Amino acid sequence: MSQTVTGSQLLAAATGQLKRAGVPDAARDARKLFAFAAGVASSRLTLILPEPVSEDVSARFQRLIARRSQFEPVSHLVGTREFYGRTFEVTKDVLDPRPETETLIEAALRVPFTRVLDLGTGSGCILVTLLAENAQAVGVGGDASPAALAVALRNAQRHGVDDRATFVQSDWMAAIRPSFDLIVANPPYIAAEEMAGLSRDVREWEPRMALTDGADGLSAYRTIIAQARHALVPGGRLICEIGATQGHAVCGLMAAEGFGDVFVIPDLDGRDRVVTGQIAGFE
Repeated sequence: MSQTVTGSQLLAAATGQLKRAGVPDAARDARKLFAFAAGVASSRLTLILPEPVSEDVSARFQRLIARRSQFEPVSHLVGTREFYGRTFEVTKDVLDPRPETETLIEAALRVPFTRVLDLGTGSGCILVTLLAENAQAVGVGGDASPAALAVALRNAQRHGVDDRATFVQSDWMAAIRPSFDLIVANPPYIAAEEMAGLSRDVREWEPRMALTDGADGLSAYRTIIAQARHALVPGGRLICEIGATQGHAVCGLMAAEGFGDVFVIPDLDGRDRVVTGQIAGFE
C-alpha cells in the first residue's frame, strides 16, 4: 500500500466493504477500528484522517475490517467494551456487556448492600461495577466457565476491586456458600427457537451457553430463584435481567418461591428488562 493513501481514503474504502458485507453501522465500526489500528483515541481521529497512513497501520486496519466483515464483534477485535462508565476486557469466552444491563446496576444500587453474589458473572462487569460503586461491599462471582472467570478476575484487577471479589467455578450456586443480601444474575434467557433470529454478531460469536438454555429460556430462572430463596438473608433481594417478553413469567416464578415486592423494571427504551424481588425470611 502506497504511503500516499490517506486515512480518509482507507476509511471510505473500509466503510464500503462493511456495507457490502451487510454489517450494520458500518461507518461507526470502521472509525472505531481505524482509531484502534492507528493507536489513537477516537476523539483524535479527525485530526489524522487527512494524513498518509503507514504500511503497518494500513495492514492492521485491513485485517480488522476483514474480520468485522465476517461479523466478528468490534469488542472482540479491540478487546474491550464500555459499561457503566468503565472499560472492561472482553473475549470470545464472555457475553459482550450491553447498555441494557445498566438497568440492573441502577436497580441494585437503589438499596444498600454489603455482600453480593453475581451468578453467571461472565466478564464480571456487573459484580465489578457494583463493588466499584459501593466501596463497603464484598462479592462473589460464579460461573461454570473457567475461561470466563479468568476474564472476570482481570477486570476486577483492572478496576481495583479484586481484594473484595472472589470468583468461583460453579453451576449456578452448587459450589457457592450463602449468605448474601443481594443476588444478581443475567442468565441465558434466549429460547432455543429464538436463536436463529439473533444477529450474526451474537449468534455466531458469543458463547452459546451465555445466550440460551437450549429450551424455553426460563430454565436458569427456575434454578436461580429456587436456590436464591435459601441463600439470601431475610430482607435480601434477587435481581435478574430478563428478555423483553419474560416479565410476567419470571415474576410468577419469584412469587411462587415466596418472594415479595416483586416487580418489573423497564430499560430506557421502555422494554421489560429486570425483575426484582425480596425475601422476607426462610421456612
